Amino acid sequence: MDLATTSSRRAFLTGACSLAALPLTSRFALAKGPGENRFVAIVLRGAMDGLDLVQPYGDARLFSLRPELALTPDKGLLDLDGRFGLHPAAKELFPLFKAQELSFVHSVSTPYRNQRSHFDGQDILETGGNSHAESSGWLNRAVGLVRGGDIRAIDVATGADLILQGDSPAEIWSPHDSVGMSGDEIAMLQHLFSDEQDFATAFQQALDADQNTRSTFGKRKPGASTTGLARMAGGFLKTDYRMAAFSVLGWDTHIDQTRQFASATDTLASAIVTLRQAMGEDAWRHTAVVASTEFGRTARQNGTGGTDHGTGSCAILAGGAIPGGRVITDWPGLKDGDLLDDRDLKPTADIREIFALMLNRQFGISRNALASTVFPGLSYTSMETQLRG
Repeated sequence: MDLATTSSRRAFLTGACSLAALPLTSRFALAKGPGENRFVAIVLRGAMDGLDLVQPYGDARLFSLRPELALTPDKGLLDLDGRFGLHPAAKELFPLFKAQELSFVHSVSTPYRNQRSHFDGQDILETGGNSHAESSGWLNRAVGLVRGGDIRAIDVATGADLILQGDSPAEIWSPHDSVGMSGDEIAMLQHLFSDEQDFATAFQQALDADQNTRSTFGKRKPGASTTGLARMAGGFLKTDYRMAAFSVLGWDTHIDQTRQFASATDTLASAIVTLRQAMGEDAWRHTAVVASTEFGRTARQNGTGGTDHGTGSCAILAGGAIPGGRVITDWPGLKDGDLLDDRDLKPTADIREIFALMLNRQFGISRNALASTVFPGLSYTSMETQLRG
């Protein structure tokens, strides 16, 4: 590829017409680098209820705290290990759990406490620090430490995600509307990338998926945008891209949680399964995916069939490179005296340690560099033994 073509592509992708046809209600980012291992970070924006996704049905207190939300295996819950069960809306993930390509880490959180602001919580989740004043994202800092050098980061978003902001080079693809590009704009993008088969394939799949959902439903099916992004991410990761990040929205379930949570969970499950399918077996075998949220939700349901902002939640691990088929937790319990501030699931692990251990596992970034540069103030615990599998 010559310099003129590269410059044209960069100008096009950072211009007003870039990628608006793609279903981009969620955010999406990629980084390119050496080696076979891959890493994907999925941000669950809105405070995902870990007690709903992976329900501790073996803890009898769950049913008095959540009389309308708690399930049992005879009411649709998918049994994981005799103590915990998976929400039925995540049924697409259950075969991955059985195949030991999926695990859950329960009772985790960032260091953020008490204020429970989505904005501050997401800042801390994406910066990897103890303060939302941190100006760079932890994934950006990690990119700068991967051995092999010259790693390119690409953010496809309505605005650059904080997780990839920082000193490491990053390009931004910024769609300007939710309607779509014209035929001329699509043709221009296809022409610019005509000699890169991985992009051409992923882009066409995304366009086809969007068109199919519009033809079937007259408009985009809820969750189709996220699934399209997962498909495109998988297309890039299948070849020479090595890091990706995107978001799944819809987790702020203050009211009518039964319906809202099922919708968001179905979207997340479809995104992970689609990512796997698009990557193919060989790439998936070398992949670690971590899905996490800014904080959890209250242990007690509220008076409107939902839950309010809490603390501890659940993280999802997926991929062929993770210790699968397990619920990993130092379970704090739900009885009186077990809850944080008598309201929240008490965190017993730092989500940043999961990120750090996966980055160490996948790219050989040293533990010291991770604890000092990528995740300031991080202390390693016994979680390391469990996550190494």
